[in-house]
Amino acid sequence: MAGFSLKKLVCASTLALSIIAIPMAASAQSGIASVYSGGRTADGEHAYAGGMTAAHRSLPFGTMVRVTNTRNGRSVVVRINDRGPFVRGRIIDLMPAAARALGFSGLAHVDVTVIGRRGA
Repeated sequence: MAGFSLKKLVCASTLALSIIAIPMAASAQSGIASVYSGGRTADGEHAYAGGMTAAHRSLPFGTMVRVTNTRNGRSVVVRINDRGPFVRGRIIDLMPAAARALGFSGLAHVDVTVIGRRGA
């Protein structure tokens, strides 16, 4: 009986660690950001060009991230509501309003830091 409880504890701990470790592993990234717009997002919202939202390959929808343009130091907080980018070497796709706030319109080198979840 004690072995069964220990096994449950180990499984629960492993699950909790994987849930925590995945976002933590992605909590700080550096790379290329791009601009995109149009259509529906992967979470079903309309992609509003004036929105402060972004696409990321693996972060959960609703995750709030601070994106900092490494060239000029400007930063903005955006909410992840879509999947992408699907171009090799890019780490985040931003709506045009977020890119404008960061001072770029095409591609930019950025730092991305997870700061929390919406409503959490």
